[in-house]
Amino acid sequence: MIDLHMHSIYSDGDKTIEENLKTCESKGLKYISLTDHNTIKQYDDPALHQNLFSGKIIKGLEMDAFFQNKKIEILAYKIKNTEVIDNWNQKFFSKERRQLLQEKVRQKLIEACDKNKLIYDKSILYQEIPENDYISVYIYNELMKHPENIPVLGELANSLNAFIRKGLLNPESDYCVVAKEDGEPNFKDVIDTIHQAGGLAFLAHPFEYRFTNTIQFINEFRAQKELDGIECFHPSATKEQQKLLLDYAKTNALFVSGGCDSHGNKTPDRQIGHLNILKQHIENWVNL
Repeated sequence: MIDLHMHSIYSDGDKTIEENLKTCESKGLKYISLTDHNTIKQYDDPALHQNLFSGKIIKGLEMDAFFQNKKIEILAYKIKNTEVIDNWNQKFFSKERRQLLQEKVRQKLIEACDKNKLIYDKSILYQEIPENDYISVYIYNELMKHPENIPVLGELANSLNAFIRKGLLNPESDYCVVAKEDGEPNFKDVIDTIHQAGGLAFLAHPFEYRFTNTIQFINEFRAQKELDGIECFHPSATKEQQKLLLDYAKTNALFVSGGCDSHGNKTPDRQIGHLNILKQHIENWVNL
């Protein structure tokens, strides 16, 4: 089995690399990738040299991008030149820029909370957070502590993912916190960077973006910039949607990937290995 999508303390997960590797070993996984957001630093972790995992580790990460004025993610696998990724990360996601963006998110969300008369503990919303984490997670958790907020938030209260995808990343929502002018990289530049680093570019979890027509979205994307593959297996896709993506990948000669998108205890419904993805789906590209 495989799991090629998981996060650690190097981005917004709450598990160390050591903890993730031990979990992967206990689940009997054969191929994994430590796909933290916008960084390759996780592969410098000493735990990778302690023989904690007997399977194969595919060097990868998950990179933010903009397409049609909407934030999406691209999974990068088989990275060979980490310096290219480090330079990209420093340009778009340096420590200073991350801090600036997180403060903008904090202020926008607080303004939206006040506009909608939501209840919250001000000290929680203004607390300092770990360098690689996201203030939106802490704000969502605080809002959920107050039952009065749930009917106001509506479907945004269903889950952290709904809060992010339908709120924070939705230009039509009061809670939207992203905009193209924030300087996040264009999807074409991201794919070029991955290829320059010797890697393969996969569109992450297509159904998580909630486009009206997901296949049309993928076609429009590929008309402007070709992909190497698609993440067909992900908790956001039903069995029917997984099959739709697998058929699409086969028809269009695209590689297949998949993973649980675990963030540790932050995503109890997305634990490492729980999708039981077979390694046969990646054997045509993993050893290239």
